[in-house]
Amino acid sequence: MSTALSNLTHHIEVDPNHHLAGPFLPQSPLSSTTPSRSSSPVLPSHRPPVSPFLKWALHPAAALNLLIIPLILYTNWRLLAPYVAPGLPNPFAPFFLLSGLVPSSSPSDPRYAKSYWDLLFIAYYVVFWSLVRQWLTINVSRPIARYFGIRREAKINRFGEQAYALFYFAIFGAWGYRVMTQLPTNWYQTEYFWINYPHWDMKPELKRYYLMQSAYWCQQLLVLVLRLEKPRKDYSELVAHHLVTLWLVGWSYLINLTLIGNAVFMSMDIPDTFLAFSKLLNYIQWNVAKIFAYVFFMFVWTYFRHYLNLKILWSVWYEFHLIPQAAKQWKTEDGVWLVHWMRYQVFAPLFLLQLLNLFWYYLMWRILIRAIITKKADDERSDDEDDNKDD
Repeated sequence: MSTALSNLTHHIEVDPNHHLAGPFLPQSPLSSTTPSRSSSPVLPSHRPPVSPFLKWALHPAAALNLLIIPLILYTNWRLLAPYVAPGLPNPFAPFFLLSGLVPSSSPSDPRYAKSYWDLLFIAYYVVFWSLVRQWLTINVSRPIARYFGIRREAKINRFGEQAYALFYFAIFGAWGYRVMTQLPTNWYQTEYFWINYPHWDMKPELKRYYLMQSAYWCQQLLVLVLRLEKPRKDYSELVAHHLVTLWLVGWSYLINLTLIGNAVFMSMDIPDTFLAFSKLLNYIQWNVAKIFAYVFFMFVWTYFRHYLNLKILWSVWYEFHLIPQAAKQWKTEDGVWLVHWMRYQVFAPLFLLQLLNLFWYYLMWRILIRAIITKKADDERSDDEDDNKDD
């Protein structure tokens, strides 16, 4: 078994297309004279034909046009409805504003419940994330990559993927922390995952944060399915990861476990920020800086992905009993779902996620040791080799 594990890890470590190890392999020289494009990128040839109805997933202008339509309709309603249908709710608000306001909540502390309109909100922000992703990739990441001397088209695309990841995870890591400071769970006071359950009446910022996260992961799955990024050898692994993530996000939202969901989100997003940053440094071949950044990232990963995640697992197993007795039943109309066997259902996917994190942690230590001890030339792979493996 140890031989099989060794072979597997070696295969991943030398695979330039693996999402974790690939970006940390030695890079081709930045002075490569490979022909480059100066115009906006042509749609990649590996992508299958996309329906005209999905044009917004590829072109920022199309996505922007689609996003503007509900805004215009909303504004028109606000202007005309007082004269035509006074008092009638704006039917276009759920596209981009929260739905499900709890009528009995205080105006000074409004609360929101789940709503079927949340699906419309998520769909709208899937288009929003497509706009952000494509615009940043074309108008920001590509010029920066070229400024730092990256000329190979495949590496420019990979650089764009990591720049978008850095942008997203930095914002949502910080936002997740801000949301947690408004909750009794701050900082990882895990007993409040269960005390006073069900937590069905959410603060508006928590609900928006959760739905925006859901939209992001839906959009990321769309990216893979439409092959907007060049498919990697671990394509199936990434699709499975995104499906499991969406399942966990949706399930935790459905059964009113958003407090523990916020804690898990933050433990993932913050280390992913530093991972993306380290990858970018490797692409621009700031070799000393990337090692220091990677070492710092390892400390962050260890604390968030292992210490805090293990603390969450401990809470699921040993603090589940803190749920109020009246809530230990399956009664969907009251928003309670946590019968005794649900402890195992909550624990199992988080435990599997921790196992995956431990496997990645093992790989990352090997990458770090190789970077520090094994001093090989960064250009040991020729451009021709890179053409075959990275384009």
